[in-house]
Amino acid sequence: MQGVLSGVAFAVGYGVGRLIELAWELFQLPWPAARWWQVARLSIALASIATVVVFLWQTTHWQNSIRKLMELEPETTAYPFSVGWIALVTAGVLLVVGRGIQWVWRGINRRMTRVVSPRVAFVLSTLVVVLLLELTVNKIVGKALLRAADKVFLELDRMEDAADSIPTDPFVTGSRESLIEWNSIGRRGREFLVAGPTQDDIARFLGRGAQRPIRVYAGYRSVEDVDARAKLAFDELKRVGGFERSILIVATPTGTGWLDENAVDTVEYLHAGDTAMVAMGYSYLPSWMTLLVDPERSRESARALFARVYEHWKTLPRDRRPKLYLHGLSLGSLGAESCTDLYTLIGDPIQGGVFSGPPSLSGMWSQLTRDRNPDSPIWLPRFHDGSVVRFTALRNALPAGGDRWGPVRFVYIQHASDPMVFFFPDLPYRSPAWLQGERGPDVSPYLRWYPLVTSLQLFFDLATSTNVPLGYGHNYHSSSYIDAWVAVTEPPQWSVGETHRLKAHFNAARAGAQPSSP
Repeated sequence: MQGVLSGVAFAVGYGVGRLIELAWELFQLPWPAARWWQVARLSIALASIATVVVFLWQTTHWQNSIRKLMELEPETTAYPFSVGWIALVTAGVLLVVGRGIQWVWRGINRRMTRVVSPRVAFVLSTLVVVLLLELTVNKIVGKALLRAADKVFLELDRMEDAADSIPTDPFVTGSRESLIEWNSIGRRGREFLVAGPTQDDIARFLGRGAQRPIRVYAGYRSVEDVDARAKLAFDELKRVGGFERSILIVATPTGTGWLDENAVDTVEYLHAGDTAMVAMGYSYLPSWMTLLVDPERSRESARALFARVYEHWKTLPRDRRPKLYLHGLSLGSLGAESCTDLYTLIGDPIQGGVFSGPPSLSGMWSQLTRDRNPDSPIWLPRFHDGSVVRFTALRNALPAGGDRWGPVRFVYIQHASDPMVFFFPDLPYRSPAWLQGERGPDVSPYLRWYPLVTSLQLFFDLATSTNVPLGYGHNYHSSSYIDAWVAVTEPPQWSVGETHRLKAHFNAARAGAQPSSP
C-alpha cells in the first residue's frame, strides 16, 4: 500500500512539472540558458533522490510513531526497500500512461495548428484530451469497474452461513409471518437481526427483568424503490410493536448495510431491551466507495425511512409514544444527520441522536465544526454551551460540557485519526486545521502537510481505516457508544457503576474479535 501510494505521488509530482513546462510553452516565455537549465534539472533530480533516501530511512520510525499512539507493538522494519521497488514500478507504469496521453495530445495539437493559432490549438487540444479522458475513465473504465465491484459485493451480500436459517419467532423480521422476505434482507441485515443480545442475555447481566429488543431491517433487495422500501420497513416496525417501546431508533447503516454491534447492542443493554430499532439498506459497496460514487444514496434512504416513522410518531399521544432517536456510522451518519432539519427540531422535536465517524461532507457536522468555540480544536470541538450537541472520542469528553444538557441531545463520536472524518475537499491545496496547533492524541507528530501528497495519503487511508485497533481510525469502541447513549438517552435505573460494568462486559466479549468493516 505504501509503495503504490509513493509511486502515485511520484507520478503526480512529475505530471505537475510537465504541466508547468507546457504552460511555459503556451505563454512563449523565454527558457533559461541551456547551461543553467541543465544545472537546474540536475539539482532537482539530486534533491529528489536525497529526499527518497531520507524518507525511506525514516519510514520505520514514522510508522512506529503511529503504532505507539494506537497502543501497538513497534515494528522492526517497515520494508523500505520493498516500498521503494513497488513505488518505482507503480510510477513507471503511470509515467508510461502519461506519455501515451501526451503523445495523443501532441498529435491533436499538431493537426490543429495547421488551421488555428498555436495558443488556440493548445487550448482546444487540451480540452479534447480532457474530454476523451473523462469519457474513457468515467463513462467506460469507471462504469465497468463499478459494475464489477457491484457484482462482487452483491454476491457477498447474498452469502448465507449454514446456520443462517429463517427465524421461527413470528415477531422477528424475516420470519414466515414477517412482511419482509428473509432472503431479500442481505448478509449484513441478517447479521443485525439475529446477532444481538437476547432477552435472557440482558436480564442475566442486569440481574432484573428485561424485554426482547425489537430489530427491523429492510434489505436493498427487499424492494427496489427507496420509498417503497421505507414503507415496507415502517409497516414491519408497526407489525412487531416497535412504537410500543420506550426507545425507538431510526438507524442508517454503512454502505454495505452494516450496523456496528458496538453501537446497537449497547443501547439495548442500557434500556433493558425496551427498545426498537429500524433500518434499511441502500447499497452493496463499502462506505468509502459509495461516498465517492453516490453519497446521496445514504441521505435519500435515511430521509425516506425517517419521514415514514416520524409522521406516524407525531400522531401518537406525547405521554405514550417512545422517545425517538437517530443513529448512523460513517456514511450512515451522513444520511442520519440529514434528517435533523429545523422543521423536525422545532415543530415536534425528536430526542436526539448518536453519530460516529461522520464524513466531512456531512452538512450539520461541517457547520458545527466550522462554528465551534474558538478555544476548541477541530478534532474535538465544543459548540456553544454544549446543551444540544457535544463531541467525544475514545476518552470520554462529554462531561466537559457540564450539566447543561437540554431536552434534545446529539453526540458525535470521532477520532482524530479517522480519515473518513478529516478528508476535506480542499486538502490538496490547503493545510488542514487538524494539523495546526494542538494535534489529536492519535495523530503522528511527524505528519506534515504537502500539497497533493497529504490528500493522497488520506485517500489511501480511507480503504484501510478499519485495520486498526478499536478506538482509533474508523474503528469505534463500545465504550464510546456506551458513554454517548447514556448521555443522550438517560436510561432509567442506571448508575455510573453499571456503566463501568457494561464497558467491562463488552471488552471481555470483544477480546480477540476481528473488527468488522463498514
